[in-house]
Amino acid sequence: MKSEAKKQKAGLRLHNLHPRPGARHRVKRLGCGESSGHGKTSGKGHKGQKARSGGSLRLGFEGGQMPLIRRLPKRGFNNAAFHKHYAVVNLSDLAEFKSGSVVNEDSLRAANLICGNFHGIKILGDGELKHELTVQAEKVSASAREKIEKAGGTISAPPASGNGASESKPEKAKSQKPVSRKVKPKKSRPGKK
Repeated sequence: MKSEAKKQKAGLRLHNLHPRPGARHRVKRLGCGESSGHGKTSGKGHKGQKARSGGSLRLGFEGGQMPLIRRLPKRGFNNAAFHKHYAVVNLSDLAEFKSGSVVNEDSLRAANLICGNFHGIKILGDGELKHELTVQAEKVSASAREKIEKAGGTISAPPASGNGASESKPEKAKSQKPVSRKVKPKKSRPGKK
């Protein structure tokens, strides 16, 4: 008790820091025989794959038997295949752009604010915007739209990508005549009508 009182008087210093009593205890030592307090086999049973070092099995493994998840039929419709992933950007991230600049996918990628593959950009209203920006994004939350317009900025849809979706297809020349093909008549098999 006296030593603890002396330590309290001296105050906490780097050289006398120590954990609270009972916070640390002896490590459980496995594989030290019957007198270790954990049994002859350390609680791992007798031999076999699970008794070996690193002998753990993955989730759902059934010893080579066809697992349950593969035995059950898969039916029905799942919308997860059609889910669209959007890159999320907050207004606080847009504060680093200069006033009057255009914020689109290219500028956000150049600023390392977004990366990877996604269907579009969504602007959220976390943070404040103090200067006007021209924002080109697929989705904008109501609070973000209000703050951008309050700061004098504008919001527009991004221009269509040049993957051929927006480009008009060239019309075929009207002078070309369709090519006619001769169709051979089917031969009838004997015995069938």
